[in-house]
Amino acid sequence: MFRPHIVLVPLLAATGLAACHTTPAPSSGYLASYDGFERPGSRSASISQRRDDPASDAVASVFLQPAVFAPGVGDRLTPTERLRVLNEVDRQICFEVSERFTIAPQASADAAVIRTAVVRLQTTGRIGSAASAAVGYFVPVIDLRAPGATGGLAIESELLEAGSGRQLAAVSWARNAQYVGRDSPSLSRIGDALQMAEPMGDAVGDAFASKARKVHDIPRPDPCAAYGPRRNIGRMAAGFAVGQVTGLYHPEIEVAGVRAHPSAAGQGSADPQSSSQGD
Repeated sequence: MFRPHIVLVPLLAATGLAACHTTPAPSSGYLASYDGFERPGSRSASISQRRDDPASDAVASVFLQPAVFAPGVGDRLTPTERLRVLNEVDRQICFEVSERFTIAPQASADAAVIRTAVVRLQTTGRIGSAASAAVGYFVPVIDLRAPGATGGLAIESELLEAGSGRQLAAVSWARNAQYVGRDSPSLSRIGDALQMAEPMGDAVGDAFASKARKVHDIPRPDPCAAYGPRRNIGRMAAGFAVGQVTGLYHPEIEVAGVRAHPSAAGQGSADPQSSSQGD
């Protein structure tokens, strides 16, 4: 017979001690420069960023290079898991950046470049997630996660000037699933990383666009259509319904990160010294 208090008591004790446990993203050497970074306030994420406002404001269009893994990151994931993480990172960055800049379909001399690397990925613990889901049945208002079972995502991303490759803006972002909050446990090893991709995209969009740049309507056709609809009500409803029953996040049902990544097949890492323009 399951006794919820056996799991609930230590979980509550641990969450009371550490509701937020995200450590800063490591400096991987991927970015063109790490000078002048500042830390804006954030409750759940670790963020460092810089931006040349006049130069960023002058950018009209951007080309999104496919995201990559920094050397040694994600090596224990399967090829499918790696693809899904990169796809979801690309998807969320495209969604957010396209609300601020025109997305260029290919690299050109007139388009700035956004390049991104996953510099840390912590996998989600399946056993701890199962225990958290069981506790969630008795505490349905919030998600309580077992310490040591939460995963996370950290990225570095930069906006480079068209032609010159000069860094106009950059962000180092990291977030782990919280012990107490709305980050659902998952039996997928990349469940937390996929959930973190959406706030990561928000942070990249905010880091590269100054307050002078207004958010605009999504053009038609959608430049991010290759990643699927921005809001798929049917899949969201299915994911919510299954989550209500199981207490778990199911990326397969919500089809997170399923688009085939055009350049990730067999790609294990990024070369920090590689060309920043139009790979």
